[in-house]
Amino acid sequence: METHNRRDFLRLTSLAVAGSMLPLAGCSTTKEAAIATGIPIDPSYKLKVGLIGCGGRGTGAANQALHADENVELYAMADLFADQLENSLETLKRVHPDKINVPEERQFTGFDSYQKVIDSGIDVVLLAAPPAFRPAHLEASVNADLHIFCEKPVAVDAPGYHRIIDAVDIAEQKKLSIVSGFCWRYHTPKREFFSRVLDGQVGDIRAIYNTYNTGSAIFRDRQPEWSEAEFQLRNWMYYTWIAGDHIVEQAVHSIDFMAWAMGDEVPLNAVGTGGRQVRTDPQYGHIFDHFAITYEYANGAKGFHMSRQQANCQNSYKAEIFGTDGIGRADVSRNIHSIEGRRNWEFDGEANNMYQTQHDELFAAIRKGVHLNDGYYMAKSTMAGIMGRMAAYTGQRITWDQALNSQEALVPNSLNWDSIPLEHGVAMPGITPFV
Repeated sequence: METHNRRDFLRLTSLAVAGSMLPLAGCSTTKEAAIATGIPIDPSYKLKVGLIGCGGRGTGAANQALHADENVELYAMADLFADQLENSLETLKRVHPDKINVPEERQFTGFDSYQKVIDSGIDVVLLAAPPAFRPAHLEASVNADLHIFCEKPVAVDAPGYHRIIDAVDIAEQKKLSIVSGFCWRYHTPKREFFSRVLDGQVGDIRAIYNTYNTGSAIFRDRQPEWSEAEFQLRNWMYYTWIAGDHIVEQAVHSIDFMAWAMGDEVPLNAVGTGGRQVRTDPQYGHIFDHFAITYEYANGAKGFHMSRQQANCQNSYKAEIFGTDGIGRADVSRNIHSIEGRRNWEFDGEANNMYQTQHDELFAAIRKGVHLNDGYYMAKSTMAGIMGRMAAYTGQRITWDQALNSQEALVPNSLNWDSIPLEHGVAMPGITPFV
């Protein structure tokens, strides 16, 4: 098992302040240096940021990026829909009037808009479009030698996962930084909690119970002028081909807790159940509204995952880790981070804004010439969510190797308004085949 210790925690948190400690001597002021690792970038060099995906998460990421460095500007934007881009731009202008440099000629819409942002002369790109687009967007960003903030999840199927891994390998060779959207890995209380778990303070892990039980997802009413394709893309969370289902799109945060505790070792297999009890109207696409998955690891440990999107139910968002020497609890709903057992501990420090810390550390690393790469764990956690969905959809026990070798390609090779799959059936366990 790959392990990390508390020194990693201290090293990572120190990056947030590293940018303010850079010496001016020996720093570069060229664009070439902005893509090179090991060469500090002079604070006088203005970093240009591009945003791909201008919804709420993308707008938030841009806001945090612009707060992360004094000499940075938003330089280009892309979205499928002009209204989303315009709303995002106006919001960001109100908050950062002096850091927005996105004239009309660098406002791009449509399926090819991402490439136009990538080719616009930026240094850093924020990838926040729906998950189906992430593999192509990450590939193009790495090929263009950009530093990257990559929102989770990063794929919806096994072919997408392999594209992500290939891109991450190239980014590693080029020493490009990738910071993932698994935001809890940048949360001070959880960094301290999981560093203690990985240091053995609960002993050998025997079981992990993790939940993401929440209410309904946002839904946008169909408009008369929308085609079926536009309706799906406006309501992308309800379509597995775009979002991966909510176990991949949302509850993967809790699956990532499990992965973090296990040192990012991948599970051997998954078996589970799921269905669609409350959200049954066809307007809600074809995703499930609940999942329950059991993961098994090589050392015999089990991971028990439960997720739900149903209104008026008991919510729960946490990870409970049962070890031979104690029980660790990271409870988002109740803001509890504790270990009970041979070595009792409870976090009593000050929590940070994890969303801001993600960008603070990314931009500090770029300025300092330090290489960050979250790519491997973000891909593996995403794939664990996909494997759980496969198990629930088919009703079968799915191994990690089976999942990786799945030939089911949910996303068309070439995305355009004519290639979007318009007809979808709801998965039926025991009937839906594993492909």
